[in-house]
Amino acid sequence: MKLSLVIMAAGLGSRYGGNKQVDSIGPHGEILMEYSIHDALRAGFGKVVFIIKPEMREMVEGRCGYLRRRTALDGTPVEVEYAFQDFSSIPAFYSIPQGRTRPFGTVHALLCAAETVREPCCVINADDFYGFDAYRQMAQALHRLPAEGHAAMVGYLLKNTASLHGTVTRGLCAGREGFLTSVQETRNIQLYSDGTLRDLGTGRSLDPDSVVSMNFWGFMPSVFSVLRRDFEEFLRAAGDAPGAERLLPEMVDEQIRRGLLKVSLLSSAGQWFGMTYREDRTAVAQALRRLHESGEYPERLRG
Repeated sequence: MKLSLVIMAAGLGSRYGGNKQVDSIGPHGEILMEYSIHDALRAGFGKVVFIIKPEMREMVEGRCGYLRRRTALDGTPVEVEYAFQDFSSIPAFYSIPQGRTRPFGTVHALLCAAETVREPCCVINADDFYGFDAYRQMAQALHRLPAEGHAAMVGYLLKNTASLHGTVTRGLCAGREGFLTSVQETRNIQLYSDGTLRDLGTGRSLDPDSVVSMNFWGFMPSVFSVLRRDFEEFLRAAGDAPGAERLLPEMVDEQIRRGLLKVSLLSSAGQWFGMTYREDRTAVAQALRRLHESGEYPERLRG
């Protein structure tokens, strides 16, 4: 059974101060997406779908076009497809607020890939590093998931996903007996130099060992009908709010509460890191170099 890696890469990266999805961060100019693709292919994925803005296609093809010369573990050529997140996919009943340029969030992003994803898929952020173990676990889970009403998520520890350089948004997770019971999207989480974490919105302290969602989801193709209903409900409620977004953790949490979705909660033994702020770049570059030097990755990913 073919598995797809779906990469959400249309975000603006405003806090980072540039297009971090294509920032050359590896020792030989690799971008973070290339590590995700490399790990997914060696875990058994055979297709890559890029969700991008239309004007990004030439740039992404220039960086990742070599994938069309790669083969999957089963010996078949790696498939590459593109989906475009823009306003053309917004339902006709909804009028775009004047002056809005931002996308409508990760539910809308994944929904834009409905015509290109016809198999079980792993959905990730373009600007995060998740580690090989996460893809290995997700590939195994996707082969076991029933076709309807089930999904999977790899979680990480909050203390390993925050930044000293500013606040982050994370989905705080609760689980029971190996399944996700809730995911609460929490904004303005600040890490301090002594290791403490605080939700600046409420002032409460947060457990550093809390499990959080980093948008590492496993879905069956049946999720697209769920996404469509959820997104239309969101738009009807959002009205003309200029910055309204619908996020995957919010959708998943609502489906769980309604009893319509059962989500296997997986925990990765690997490390996560990402670049929310430009100040995070040096630490990420150093961590990647160490992984190459230890033999976790070949000298050049594109070799």
